Amino acid sequence: MLRPFLTHSARAIDRVALTGRTAHGVSAASVVSVASAARPAHWQEHTLRAMSTSATIDEGSGAGWARLAAAVVAAALAGGVTWTWQWREDSVLLRMAMPTIHTARCEDAERKQYTKEEVAKHKTKKDRIWVTYKSGVYDITEFVEGHPGGSKRIMMAAGSSIDPFWSMYQQHQTKEVRSILEQYRIGDLEGGAVDEGSVGDPYAEEPDRHPALLVRSQKPFNAETPRVLLGEQLNTPNDLFYVRHHLPVPHISAEDYRLHVEGEGVRAVTLTLEDLKTKFKRHTVAAAMQCTGNRRHELKMVKNMAGLDWDLGAIGNAEWSGVRLSDVLKYAGFDSDQSPEVEHVQFEGYDNDGAGTVYGASIPVHRAVNSHFDVLLAFEMNGEPLPVDHGYPVRVVTPGITGARAVKWVKKIIPARNESPSQWQQRDYKSFNPAVGPDDVDWSSAPAIQDVPVQSAITDPPSGSPVDPDEDELVVKGYAWSGAGNGIIRVDVTLDGGRSWTSADLMQHGIPQKRGSAWAWTLWEATIPLAGADRSQPLEVAVRAVDGSYNTQPEEAAPLWNLRGVLNNAWHRVTLRWGVEDEEAKENPEGLRTESI
Repeated sequence: MLRPFLTHSARAIDRVALTGRTAHGVSAASVVSVASAARPAHWQEHTLRAMSTSATIDEGSGAGWARLAAAVVAAALAGGVTWTWQWREDSVLLRMAMPTIHTARCEDAERKQYTKEEVAKHKTKKDRIWVTYKSGVYDITEFVEGHPGGSKRIMMAAGSSIDPFWSMYQQHQTKEVRSILEQYRIGDLEGGAVDEGSVGDPYAEEPDRHPALLVRSQKPFNAETPRVLLGEQLNTPNDLFYVRHHLPVPHISAEDYRLHVEGEGVRAVTLTLEDLKTKFKRHTVAAAMQCTGNRRHELKMVKNMAGLDWDLGAIGNAEWSGVRLSDVLKYAGFDSDQSPEVEHVQFEGYDNDGAGTVYGASIPVHRAVNSHFDVLLAFEMNGEPLPVDHGYPVRVVTPGITGARAVKWVKKIIPARNESPSQWQQRDYKSFNPAVGPDDVDWSSAPAIQDVPVQSAITDPPSGSPVDPDEDELVVKGYAWSGAGNGIIRVDVTLDGGRSWTSADLMQHGIPQKRGSAWAWTLWEATIPLAGADRSQPLEVAVRAVDGSYNTQPEEAAPLWNLRGVLNNAWHRVTLRWGVEDEEAKENPEGLRTESI
């Protein structure tokens, strides 16, 4: 017997849920979500009437399920509301109902037309918050507070088009995001979509990039280093260093560049690039930098989540040259002993979204003022002026800290009592229990990621590579790194799931890496005997690293899963096959052949 019931969601979306069990024991569910500001009060009556007329259907009848689903959808449509529906992947009978539901949707009456002037009247919760996207009109009042980017940013589009914002934040341009928006559709824009040609492309002046980079998104541009190139030299070439952007790249000349120091405990100071080069002592630091989402792809294989599909190349190592942040803060009069209320140093970049939002981040004040931590305002990378993609003219380099805090094109330095209010400090780059999802996350319950855990990966050979059955040894290469200056003391490689291990030879950086300030990565190489390997089965190679505090990597990725897909440092694995490499593979090494993972 089917049991209808009503629930009310936390986002004030009324849901009618129907649950039942088929004669074959297959669970089935259909959810009709109603999200309309002007829905008639009697819509529930219509829906319940439709449900009651269908509640006696044979539970083993696919046609009956189709009639039931269609009846509920029809009732919602009759009430003049928008709707979406979902079904469990194992629900065979509801998948049979899909054509009926699609038919009901296609027969929906013509949507109401709204003018731009009508939309413009809806800018507040009191009047309802409406936006347009292409030709659609949407009432997003209930969604605003739950917007992952915060309510402030989405409210900039209230009463108008979100098209220019989605042009800026192109992570919205996915089927999943558009389907969420569609739930809030209330009609169409009279005259159709805004001419896209009138919406300027903020990414029109992006710099040229090396074609070997593996592109993960074009706007904003994000790309990683091919894995086969990562382990070749201690310093990653500038043109092949991974690129991580959140906003369009700003173009600032050396002559026009200004750095502003302001905030608590300092006198306001403005410095030019020439000032930085002539008024402060120059320092060079060898440091790795890693995107917080490096190796997210492996977590997505456990369970999908939002975020760029990074493989293992969102990391690199460079020699950064510039001036110490501690010296600049001292020049501006900052003394942490005299300003104990200051707990953070915030950074803001010149990159912005055209509507007032800039990229920002912060680090704990003790990391900023203590020269031991080597935080730099860098203007050179590997002996050359910073490339535009990496922050020219000046960027922050935060050794041992996740790359999200190393603000490029830095414009402001702000000692403050609180962390940066930036979206990327407050509502991103945090990790949560695997049970926490995007609908129930409390961003304030977790600290912003700073130091990163010990990490290692195999760069050569890549998965799928052949191993000659006649060979007695296998040579494996890769990188290892740990945050907080811990350095790497050992790298272990196994061919049998951890029953036996081979220690790798370590290649340390030429610039001395002292304990507690070992910021550079370590390249490693292991030669592993193949005498006991089972040549009838694929060969799995796994690696783990141990840092100077004897932290090591967990074995599996699944327990590390989190809704943002960050901080994956599980053992890295590649699976090899027994055989001889063909000529085509020799000419097209993995990592240079394709963008896909």
